[in-house]
Amino acid sequence: MKSLTLLTAALSLAVSGAWAAGDTTAQPVTTFTVKPATAQLASSVDAQVEAVRDATLSAQVQGAVISLSAKAGDRVTAGQELARIDARAAQQNAAASAAQVDAARAAQNVATKEYERQKQLFQKQYIGQAALDRAEAQWRASQSQVQALLAQAGAAATQSGFYVIKAPFAGVVGHVPATLGDMAMPGKPLMTVYDPSLMRVTAYVGQQQAATLREGGTGELQVEIPGVSASRIAVPASKVQVLPTVDAQSHTVQVRVELPTSLVGVAPGMFARLWLDAAKGTAAPAAAAVGPLLVPASVVVRRAEMTGVYVLDGQGRPLLRQVRLGRPAGDMVEVLSGVRAGDRIALQPQAAAKVR
Repeated sequence: MKSLTLLTAALSLAVSGAWAAGDTTAQPVTTFTVKPATAQLASSVDAQVEAVRDATLSAQVQGAVISLSAKAGDRVTAGQELARIDARAAQQNAAASAAQVDAARAAQNVATKEYERQKQLFQKQYIGQAALDRAEAQWRASQSQVQALLAQAGAAATQSGFYVIKAPFAGVVGHVPATLGDMAMPGKPLMTVYDPSLMRVTAYVGQQQAATLREGGTGELQVEIPGVSASRIAVPASKVQVLPTVDAQSHTVQVRVELPTSLVGVAPGMFARLWLDAAKGTAAPAAAAVGPLLVPASVVVRRAEMTGVYVLDGQGRPLLRQVRLGRPAGDMVEVLSGVRAGDRIALQPQAAAKVR
């Protein structure tokens, strides 16, 4: 960024005379001349932090919520119970299905013994073939009845398990919209769980920038997350994913950038900014062929809601002029309006403020 500073603002140190009221002694004011930058600034797009693994848990059955074992912010393990729905009716159905299985097995035992008895009588020629066939048919029907009721009991037992909501993976509970006594419905969210060890930043960029990212022309990207890291986070190109689809309305492409696992304090929904280096392949529009005007950030004066710099007039006297700032560029800052190329800016605003 030091080289960008040298290219964008050529410091032409000069001494301008200024007079204090009632004094003819000149006070030196160090200045520099504002010139357009010879290179475009790195562009940025607004982004959002999201979890790579983020699950919204809901019920598969209807019932009243009778237990909530986790609250927002709790860490949970895979398979841990998080919520429970009233399952008394389902448990009764499961018990009834189990009783029907027991009854069918008892009938099967009777049919099996009868079939064995009929085979012995047939061997002694006490009964005919038709009686033996009837006994065999009843025995096979009892077997099929047991299998059918076993499947029905298994379905009832499986359905009773739907009344317990468990964590699909280890993570953090993000949001719990349900409360005790709520009526759970299929598809109605009960809570969300996300994995804090796998986070990413999602942004939408233009088609031209997306093509440059696919070709790897930007090298490593930089991610800025206010409140989490004091400096920008460098992300290699291997951690950047450009989706193959384009939004039909905005004509933008979604870009996903994986964050380092060592980064702490990141939560889904945080605001982030994705920086794209214009000097590494992102073409600037023709209207922006002339670079922006940059001034040192140290010369900016902030008074209440006013932002300005001290500009020297024709007599060399520094006058405070209001400006509108743009993007930062290292120790420089872009000026969108208020100064022009060729203006001389006081490098020491405190000293310039004392000159009358």
